[in-house]
Amino acid sequence: MSMKRLLLAFAFALGSWSQAALAEDKAVLQLDWIPTGEHAAYFAGQQRGFFRDAGIDLSITRGYGSGDTVNKVAAGAAKFGVADLGAVLAGRAQQSVPVKSIAAVYTFSPHSLFVLRSSGIKGFKDLAGKRIAVSPGNSHRIYFPEVARRVGIDPESVTWITTDASAMAAMLIAKRVDAAPFYSIHQYYQNKAAQQAGEEIVALPFVSAGFAIYASSLVTADETIKTDPDLVRRFVGAALRSFAWARDNPVETCKLHVQKNPEVLQDECEASQKATMGFVFNDHQRATGQGHFAPDRLADTWHAVAESLKLDPSWNPAQAVDDSFVP
Repeated sequence: MSMKRLLLAFAFALGSWSQAALAEDKAVLQLDWIPTGEHAAYFAGQQRGFFRDAGIDLSITRGYGSGDTVNKVAAGAAKFGVADLGAVLAGRAQQSVPVKSIAAVYTFSPHSLFVLRSSGIKGFKDLAGKRIAVSPGNSHRIYFPEVARRVGIDPESVTWITTDASAMAAMLIAKRVDAAPFYSIHQYYQNKAAQQAGEEIVALPFVSAGFAIYASSLVTADETIKTDPDLVRRFVGAALRSFAWARDNPVETCKLHVQKNPEVLQDECEASQKATMGFVFNDHQRATGQGHFAPDRLADTWHAVAESLKLDPSWNPAQAVDDSFVP
C-alpha cells in the first residue's frame, strides 16, 4: 500500500480529517471537446465527491479535439484526458507521443457525419465533391478513408475545411460546408439549433459502414504511469464509479452537469447522456468488463487507423494501452 493510501486509511479511521483535507492530489482532466451531456458523468462524479473520496482534487477543462488533448497530456498541461483511442494510437505510432489509454469508455464508435436533410445527401456515396468541416486532430478524419473505402468512394474526393470544433455546427447549418463530423450522441441538441434555422440534421453513422471500433478512452502520460501509478488507479476507479452512478441517476446527473455548465440545457443533457450510456454499457462491456480493452477489437481499431493513415499494420497497438489500473 502506498503512503497516500496509508494516510487516507488512517484519516478515515480517525474520522477527524475533512474531505477537503484528504483531497491532496490536484489533477486536471482535459475533455476531448466542449462540455455536453456526453461528459455529464465526469462533472457529476466531481460534484458527488467520487474523486475527492479517492484523494483527488479534480478540475475539468474543455477540449479542442482528441489530438489536442493527447498532445496536452503528453506535455503535462493536464494529468488526465478524454481522447479517442484512434488519436492515441496514431500519435504513438507516428511520433512516439508518450501517452496511453488507461480505460476504454466507448466500446464501439459513435463517429458520424452530420448533414442537412435539405442537402439531398442520403449516404456516404453522396459526399464525393463535398466540403466537410473538421477540427485539428479530429479522429473522424483519421477514419473517413476507411469508411470511404468500405462504401466505394475515393476518400480524396472530399475537401476538408479546418476550423475550431465549436464552429463546425454553425458552419453546417449556415451551409458553408456540406457535412460536419460529430459523435451521433450530439444529434439531439445540434438538431434543435438547426430547426431554429428551418433545417433538419441527419446523422450518417460510421458503424453503418461496418466500422465497429473503440472510440473515447481515458488517457494519461507514460511519465504519470511510471511515477504515480497509485494516482492513476484512484483516478480510473473514481471515473468508472462516476459512470455507474450516472447510468443509474440520469436526471440528477444532468442537473449537476448543468450547474457547472449553464450553457447546456437540461433536456439536451438528458438526451446526450442517454445516448452516451449505450456506448459505455452494452454487450461488449459486459463480456470484457468495464474499462478493459479486448485484444480482437483493439486489433480491429488499429487496423482501421493503420489503413486510414497508411501506417505499418504490424505495429503492436498493445503498447498504446494499459488497462491494468481498471478495478
